[in-house]
Amino acid sequence: MKRSQELAKIQETPNWDVIIIGGGASGLGSAVDAATRGYKTILVEAVDFAKGTSSRSTKLAHGGVRYLEQGDFSLVIEALKERGLMTKNAAHLVRNLSFVIPNYNWWGGYFYTIGLKLYDLLAGRLSLGSSQYLSKAKTIELLPTIEQKGLRNGVIYHDGQFDDSRMAINLAQTAIENGACILNYAKVTHLLKDKAHKVIGVVIEDQETGTKHEIKGKAIINATGVFTNSIMKMNDKVYKKYIVPSQGIHLVFDKSFLPSNDALMIPKTSDGRVLFAVPWHDKIVIGTTDTLIKSHSLEPIATEKEIEFVLETAQRFLSKKPTRADVLAVFAGLRPLAAPEKEGQNTKEVSRSHKIIVSETGLISITGGKWTTYRKIAEDIINKAISVHNLPKVACKTDHIAIHGNQTTTALDRENHLYIYGTDIPAILQLQENEPELKEKLHPDYDYTLAEVAWSIRNEMARSIDDVLARRVRLLFLDARAAIACSEKVADALAKELGYDETWKENQIAVFKTLANGFLLKEFRL
Repeated sequence: MKRSQELAKIQETPNWDVIIIGGGASGLGSAVDAATRGYKTILVEAVDFAKGTSSRSTKLAHGGVRYLEQGDFSLVIEALKERGLMTKNAAHLVRNLSFVIPNYNWWGGYFYTIGLKLYDLLAGRLSLGSSQYLSKAKTIELLPTIEQKGLRNGVIYHDGQFDDSRMAINLAQTAIENGACILNYAKVTHLLKDKAHKVIGVVIEDQETGTKHEIKGKAIINATGVFTNSIMKMNDKVYKKYIVPSQGIHLVFDKSFLPSNDALMIPKTSDGRVLFAVPWHDKIVIGTTDTLIKSHSLEPIATEKEIEFVLETAQRFLSKKPTRADVLAVFAGLRPLAAPEKEGQNTKEVSRSHKIIVSETGLISITGGKWTTYRKIAEDIINKAISVHNLPKVACKTDHIAIHGNQTTTALDRENHLYIYGTDIPAILQLQENEPELKEKLHPDYDYTLAEVAWSIRNEMARSIDDVLARRVRLLFLDARAAIACSEKVADALAKELGYDETWKENQIAVFKTLANGFLLKEFRL
């Protein structure tokens, strides 16, 4: 996956069948779907793949226990099926994780056991394991740092966990392997229209050179998440708001706060939401919130209210109490919720189902949705493109197509941090043998090496420190201070691989340090 090769494809192809704007879960999923059906497909992303919402999830491939409580059975059934397919098609990234619900009242154990048995039933043959009632002693055994005062019992159930931005990179690779053109740092500046006011293409600007390209095609898909409205604005001066951004934040802590292979699920927090404490890459990720916000940005910042809420809830349920000083990283993401039908509707009540909107100009836009159902969303989008733009009818093939890197991993495999590369592991190890200087660690406390940086630049289209440390190697999300500490090493590697000078390098380091400080609590910024 080399950017120069992808750019060359634009010159070689005068007309495309499918043009996708946006390189997050829905966009990349659609590119894989369209390419595997044989359509000439191009995807353009203004910044980097999964730069926005799609790298900032709770890292769960799940059916949605909360949607079950809300009675949204169709969404749960769809998500459970998709969870099963994700586990099969991207086995190097998606794993079965046990979640323990601690109960502090007499009825909780029975109530949640019954509800979760229904969850298992809805998963059918794609179930990851059966739910069970736990005694107080067993609950403490599984979650050694759970608050024991008042604890009555527990319930265990199974769901999936994955690495979101690694999944995005692998989807981009899968799309390219199936003939698509996939390009990051290619921003859409205009929509092209014919005399009948129908959309027939896009104008993109290469963010590295400033060069503009006209790309023409039959079906134009707007998969820009929280930026959907801005593409709508290009499409039509008068448009309805289709997206309301809702912010969710996560705090990351050392594993000692929950030294367990199981996750903690708190079904009812003080504001009625679900909160997770999930083991991920040898850290604990605790979240999330659901805060309606007025404006959106590429680098959303957690509010003090959200940080306090997550901390207070974690302190209430853990015997080892995390404090502000223990936060290794804080990350915020924006959910592109479909705008509520009714005024004053709570974000919790806004459906997580996706909606596909076809404008009078023929532009197809996707709103809502979540990572777990990315494949089904993509299938629906491409089916819509076929019917609206009269593409030759070809059935969807993605339910049985392996994602790049797919291989079964065991708990033992996952002890080596390279497991997320799946079938690419031998090539990365070979790189270290061929260029021994690449064996050098990025940071003394972490196993990441310069070989992974070189790999991400040469094979995964990483173009900046942020691309490398946030979305290829996940260090920024795990330990923001450590990421800042090795930013110069990464800048050196980028400059060497991409042929940039000292000025570019210094600018890159300054930009990254500013961005990375947003991942630290304000009193600890560097």
